[in-house]
Amino acid sequence: MMEKFQRFGGAMFTPVLLFSFSGIMLALTIIFKNPMIVGSIANDGTFWHSMWSVVESGAWTVFNQMELLFVIGLPIGLAKKANARAAMEAVVTYLTFNYFVGSLLEFFGPTFGVDFTAEEGAGTGLKMIAGIKTLDTGIIGAIFISAVVVWIHNKYFDVKLPEFLGVFQGSSLVVIIGFFMMLPIAVITAFVWPKIQMGIDSMQGFLSSSGVFGVWLYTFLERILIPTGLHHFIYTPFVFGPVVVEGGISRYWMNHLQEFAASTKPLKELFPAGGFALHGNSKIFAAPGIAAAFYATSNKDKRKKVLAILIPVTLTAVLAGITEPLEFTFLFVAPVLFVVHSVLAASMAATMYAFGVVGDMGGGFIDLLAKNWIPLANNHWKTYALQLFIGLLFTAIYFFVFRFLILKFNFATPGREPETADVKLYSKKEFKEKQSNNKTNGDNQYMEAAALYLEAFGGSDNIATVTNCATRLRVSVKDAGLVATDDIFREAGAHGVVRNGTAFQVIVGLSVPQVREQFEKLLMINE
Repeated sequence: MMEKFQRFGGAMFTPVLLFSFSGIMLALTIIFKNPMIVGSIANDGTFWHSMWSVVESGAWTVFNQMELLFVIGLPIGLAKKANARAAMEAVVTYLTFNYFVGSLLEFFGPTFGVDFTAEEGAGTGLKMIAGIKTLDTGIIGAIFISAVVVWIHNKYFDVKLPEFLGVFQGSSLVVIIGFFMMLPIAVITAFVWPKIQMGIDSMQGFLSSSGVFGVWLYTFLERILIPTGLHHFIYTPFVFGPVVVEGGISRYWMNHLQEFAASTKPLKELFPAGGFALHGNSKIFAAPGIAAAFYATSNKDKRKKVLAILIPVTLTAVLAGITEPLEFTFLFVAPVLFVVHSVLAASMAATMYAFGVVGDMGGGFIDLLAKNWIPLANNHWKTYALQLFIGLLFTAIYFFVFRFLILKFNFATPGREPETADVKLYSKKEFKEKQSNNKTNGDNQYMEAAALYLEAFGGSDNIATVTNCATRLRVSVKDAGLVATDDIFREAGAHGVVRNGTAFQVIVGLSVPQVREQFEKLLMINE
């Protein structure tokens, strides 16, 4: 069951990767359209203003079509075969579902307690999705319907029908089954979802009123669940779903960014829900403190090697917000440090929130600059100066706490390994001697890594399923006893390995989509 949740969480991350760039582009358009920043050239009606308005309209694509992206993203990650066809089937079925819901509400709205004549938008529970007026089920509805389609696809896509019915097999059969399943699901949704919306409204009130503790608990869970791969289930409903604000924190923040920038009221007063998107601060301010502690406690004769390891993973965490390469360098040798890290990260976010810091801060420093500091600096620079002070204070706290614990308990963090051990955490084996056995023309670094991982998993005959999330190659095997040790994976280039029975997560890094593609090519060749 845990394996299925992990795969599901990883699949959800596929569309999430698109939001960072779109958010940055939206923030840039808002900056360049602000006369207070770039001068009169940005006044309404000028060519400059119109040009950036065009760019802004395109930057809204990901946010405006969020549901469809999740509908498409889930089959890419979860379908066991013909992923592209599964994505098409999911879109068709999801649109069918919304047409059913819209028609039910049009003709029987009072029966379901919904005023379908109301304009779609905030407070009505209605939304336009791909031109269809329907219930606003958000990404929850999108993920559920897509998951149903993936189940149908995996079960019935390969079913062979009699020759005279051949036109109805494959994707057609999946859509047909989905069509008839969507009708009762639409009826149930029309009955149940308005009540769920009331519950979400109550939850929003509870979480908003829970204040500092709510922010602390949210951030702690988001960090502590990273090793399990289930942290996606924590932040996704908050940042992209309706848990604390309609449409999700990220979308709401970008929608109101100009309003917040123009206001002199405290940001916390303007957008209290923004406290549930401060988890990115641990990526920016914690990483340097942790890295400095590793360097300071390493053996002097290994410090150059340690520095060569820490610089790229720390920069990745600070600038891009991808912390797993750094966190997995110490997670398995000193798990207690990861617990301490989660507690400190939660305490940092809660402290910032207590002092009035809110926003959309789930990414790295680039994300923070573009979506928060630059567009809002004019009226809110004092808040950000306070944020920077608190962040740097926690950088120092991280350093001293980690240094103390490493020395106190003699943790074998990078550079403190036994003299016989090597520091290289993610060096790569020489692969040239294996190329003669490679049956493909994919002579590149991704193919090399994929081939080494496949060998470490016991070969293609031992592979059951393959998926990935942002940084991890998720593989289920038939016999866990055939899988190599973590050292073998590290020598192949991995940052670490998470093991859960027959389910494995190889921490590859941001190149994991390319590695997975080559991995699957090798599987097809070996078949």
